[in-house]
Amino acid sequence: MTRRSPPALAAAALAVLGAACASAPRPAPGADGAGGEGRRPPTASDVAFVTGMIHHHAQAVVMSAWAPTHDASPEILTLAERIDVSQRDEIAAAQRWLAAHRQPVPQVDEAGRVSPSPAGADSSDAGGGAHAHHAMPMPGMLTPDQLARLDAARGPEFDRLFLTLMIPHHEGAITMVEELFRSPGAAQDEAVFRFASDVQADQAAEIDRMKGMLAALPAGPR
Repeated sequence: MTRRSPPALAAAALAVLGAACASAPRPAPGADGAGGEGRRPPTASDVAFVTGMIHHHAQAVVMSAWAPTHDASPEILTLAERIDVSQRDEIAAAQRWLAAHRQPVPQVDEAGRVSPSPAGADSSDAGGGAHAHHAMPMPGMLTPDQLARLDAARGPEFDRLFLTLMIPHHEGAITMVEELFRSPGAAQDEAVFRFASDVQADQAAEIDRMKGMLAALPAGPR
């Protein structure tokens, strides 16, 4: 049985509050944006963040899915499974939140490919389907060349490259959170605030774990 890891809390925050938004009555014309309950509607920055995180997480899912087929060590297999489970959960929760707020919802297939949203967001499929990305460049996203190098690696080489690439990928997610919090009026929606805060904390903890794993790897070709 797969155990749910702490990052699933971020998905839970979006899921519970997104469902509440979906079921709550919408304010009548002329009512304030808080629906009369002191709650502010999400901003364009909130929507962009949640949408972007779907694309960002999808690439981590692609990377993690390679571990079982690329002779990864047991330690990397465990880490990759944890990333895969938690980020798939968060993708699903983010999709539900966008749908609840009547926003375009990017779709992610089992291979990690992100299809264009109804709004026509760019979800280019360079790099053999593994490089689906948001219209705006996002920090930490791997290039097609980096993904190809990881896909070609096996065994200890895969372990080292997986950690070397996943660390800055996680750091990019934290940068996205910091950019959200710097945006005027953003993250006032409770679900978005909790989601972003949990992403920041969980990814930071996982970065520390991965840095320790990388330092413990036997010396090998760089």
